[in-house]
Amino acid sequence: MNSGARAQAWRAESPPRPASVGVIDRPLVGDADRAAPAWLRALGPSAIAHAVVLLLLLVYPWVATPFFVFQIGAQSLALGLIALSLTFLAGYGGMISLAQMTVAGIAGYTVAIFGQSGSQQISLGWPWWLAVLLAIPIATLCAAFIGWLSVRTEGIYTIMITLAIGVAFYYLALQNYAVFNGFQGFQRVLPPVLLGVSWRDPTPFYYLALFWVLAGYASVVYLARAPFGVALQGIRDNPRRMAALGFHVTAHRIAAYAVAGVMAAVGGVLMVWYNGLISPGSVGTSALINVLIISVLGGMRHPMGPFVGAVVFVLVQNFAIDLFDRERFNLVIGTVFLVIVLFSPDGLLGWWSRLTAWLAPGPAAQRGHAPHSSNGG
Repeated sequence: MNSGARAQAWRAESPPRPASVGVIDRPLVGDADRAAPAWLRALGPSAIAHAVVLLLLLVYPWVATPFFVFQIGAQSLALGLIALSLTFLAGYGGMISLAQMTVAGIAGYTVAIFGQSGSQQISLGWPWWLAVLLAIPIATLCAAFIGWLSVRTEGIYTIMITLAIGVAFYYLALQNYAVFNGFQGFQRVLPPVLLGVSWRDPTPFYYLALFWVLAGYASVVYLARAPFGVALQGIRDNPRRMAALGFHVTAHRIAAYAVAGVMAAVGGVLMVWYNGLISPGSVGTSALINVLIISVLGGMRHPMGPFVGAVVFVLVQNFAIDLFDRERFNLVIGTVFLVIVLFSPDGLLGWWSRLTAWLAPGPAAQRGHAPHSSNGG
């Protein structure tokens, strides 16, 4: 029996579960969804909503100021892509990793070390495309290695192992000057000028980040319905049963870390180009925790959640200092985090789902109480 058949067998044997338990139940499809193109219906239960969001994202740079395009929009997309890798692991695999920013930092450091930067005595000065082609597989291999170390544990032990790995990498980068340039890190790590376009400019960089975000989002939605994703969700819910059906639990979990590592690596390249630098502070404990905060803010059961959380996080980060001292940022974001966790464990999108279900009349309200799927965001 191949993996696809085993996954279907597991789904056929599994009893219905409440919406609060899992994320693989497929929602009811409305008339608007049936009328949408097949490629759009594949994105989830609300094809029109996806089309509207995509249109707004495409138009956004033409109606917003360069500050909002670059500082808010592009940063939210890059951070959201890194947080999406955590959402994939936690929502579909049941594994909470605090090392996703570490994987992103490995990719960023690789671009700085092999590519060009202001520290030419350390950077090798290779072409940008070669540095990126090295950064993504190196970071992915590191993510798989982190998974190999941590998948044999569960719960708080997984969190502590990944946190320890992240802290270890932080001190390695801080204390090593021959490769990582110590606490100074690398300055002027800039995106290329390609086809006559400076990809450092706000609008081109925004669209570059948006392209990879759409690729990452579509990949997560596809994998959630593919045999690998279905098997991963089965392992999340009952690993012993999946092992009895013939699935290699450890291999699937390590593969999930590798898939998440690709997304985190691409996000890390975008972040180092966005900041124009990378230093130990980019992979410090605060940065590790921020990725978790972003994922929880938006909702870990929704692929769209990390980006909603990233927008909220970046807005608070940029404008909270207008109301509070800069040193109070952690207090403000911590308060926002606490309120959402207490009143909506499913994040901001959980609030939105309950609101739309409450406002929907008649049968639509019943659909709002149907088992929810994170496949459509």
